[in-house]
Amino acid sequence: MPRSIAIVGAGMAGLACATQLARDGRRVTLFDKGRGPGGRMATRRAEIGGETVRFDHGAQYFTARDTGFQEQVALWERESVVARWPAAGEDAWVGTPAMNAPIKALAEPLEVQWAARVTDIVKSEQGWRLNVDDEIHEFESVVFGIPAEQAAELLADIHAEFADRARRTQSRPCWALMAQFPERLECGDVLRGGEGDTVSWAARNGAKPGHDGSESWVVHGSPDWSLAHLEEEAENVAGQLLDAFLHQAEVMPQAPLHMAAHRWRFAMAEPIDGPDALWDAEARIGVAGDWLIAPRVEAAWLSGTRLARAILR
Repeated sequence: MPRSIAIVGAGMAGLACATQLARDGRRVTLFDKGRGPGGRMATRRAEIGGETVRFDHGAQYFTARDTGFQEQVALWERESVVARWPAAGEDAWVGTPAMNAPIKALAEPLEVQWAARVTDIVKSEQGWRLNVDDEIHEFESVVFGIPAEQAAELLADIHAEFADRARRTQSRPCWALMAQFPERLECGDVLRGGEGDTVSWAARNGAKPGHDGSESWVVHGSPDWSLAHLEEEAENVAGQLLDAFLHQAEVMPQAPLHMAAHRWRFAMAEPIDGPDALWDAEARIGVAGDWLIAPRVEAAWLSGTRLARAILR
């Protein structure tokens, strides 16, 4: 017998969906191409001067406005995997000791296969046949919790309507700089850029609650700037973002001990009108993601949770 439900993507949307389904006794397996928990709430580690330094190079914080998500955040707070971050706003939360902590907490009790790339999905007598790194898996239902552009590709041959919704959703990219400095920069913990600025956001990563206290910074290029430099080499982009950050922060330039850049191709989706989650009960196909609501962590959780409820109905 095939396992009940496959979920492609173990980010916030996929894990939120799986959590609700598992509570109802459904058998769920998640597949994620990443090496470990995080998605766009990822944390990068670097060895600098014999010490391990973490950079939250994706989502910087999240808010909780929906009552259901507030209850989830309260649970995470009791488990010490999130904390308030006043520097980013009164309603800002971060994962502790790193941004991916709540993702790890959601993934821990579930069956997740990391570094598992789904390359093909076809209809079978029992439901759906997934090719995962040249291994075949059978499931009754399949759910997609991945960025719109990736969902559109996998859905193209199996669900035209859902594929079209994904295809019409565009995402804006973001280049992220991770830099460690030898001395404290004389500026606040958070920098927000304005219209026309190269840098849209920068934060002293080590100063977040529960973090390591190091002079580590994460700097995000603006969507327009990131798009204009999307295909450039990471080393070149890192240097440009560093110069722009130091200029916008109005601090004396200093050479970082460590510097690296990461390209988020699908950082912030621009949703179009439609349901918060997609479910075809006859075909047994579902889709969830922040791109169906808004580019926020909370939106990903809501979409995944609402999809699970639709499946259970």
